[in-house]
Amino acid sequence: MSQKLTNSPDAVPCTFLNFPLVTNLNNFDADIAILGVPYGMPYESSAVANDQSRAPDAIRQATSPSDIAYTKTHFDYDLGGSLFDGHDIKVVDCGNITADTTDHKVHYRRAEQTARKIYGANTILVTLGGDHGISIPVIRALEVHKTPITLIHIDAHLDWRDEINGETEGYSSTIRRASQMPWIDQIVQIGMRGIGSARTGEVEDALAYGSNIISAYDMHEAGMSTVLDRIPDGGPYYLTIDADGIDPTIMPAVISQTPGGLTWLQIRELIHGLVNKGRVLGMDLVEIAPTHDVGNISMTHAERLICNFIGASVRAGYYG
Repeated sequence: MSQKLTNSPDAVPCTFLNFPLVTNLNNFDADIAILGVPYGMPYESSAVANDQSRAPDAIRQATSPSDIAYTKTHFDYDLGGSLFDGHDIKVVDCGNITADTTDHKVHYRRAEQTARKIYGANTILVTLGGDHGISIPVIRALEVHKTPITLIHIDAHLDWRDEINGETEGYSSTIRRASQMPWIDQIVQIGMRGIGSARTGEVEDALAYGSNIISAYDMHEAGMSTVLDRIPDGGPYYLTIDADGIDPTIMPAVISQTPGGLTWLQIRELIHGLVNKGRVLGMDLVEIAPTHDVGNISMTHAERLICNFIGASVRAGYYG
């Protein structure tokens, strides 16, 4: 991993909210860590990067220096107080996982190794993608917790494809691969709608596994509080959020814009409700395509989403 750090208050931030950059993970010590994993496994051998590969740095750089100071210290009505609520919390940014253009699998191996070290320090990990394939090595690293984990998946698409063009760890296979990991127990999938990559067979496979599939329409009709009731109590949880699971009116920067996704009020209620049910070991936010954004709307909601997760985790005491 490599990334320059600028602490100047007037400079464009190169880490999320200008949190300290830590790339040496020996004797790692932090309550919460941010990690960029830019490159998913491509479905074509000639592909190296896509628009989503730019998202980790775009999210980091979207907040102005003056707003960063406010975000850390001012009263936040989303949280009912300041970000850390008076607690001594150590948040670090571990930069981006580097890639090897001659061997795409190297990126995943490095991502998994890094995530294992972070989880092994009992640190909550917030991962910035990248397309949804990047969740595979991060979820694989959850093995270090040695406990059954409930996977919460927000998406317009089911992501149960076995392979595409022979590639089994791309963005359409994330949840199928997760279902094959012994430490992943129950799976709750929220927000499915429209025409996605799933064929009837993949839906049948997900249901045969026992996946609790909650369509966007069921979610809107029942309400998020009812959806939360369908998630097993106690945790631990891992939360993976594909940006196209959120409604394109507030998250336009995605490749597959599909009407009817989660609203801001719903995604916020989910994050706070989930953290209050049990410890969320980590979360990822993937599939943001920066060049598709409109008026910085997506980046604003991405920053708010991450801050709500951090603030809610702090208030629930799930850190350290």
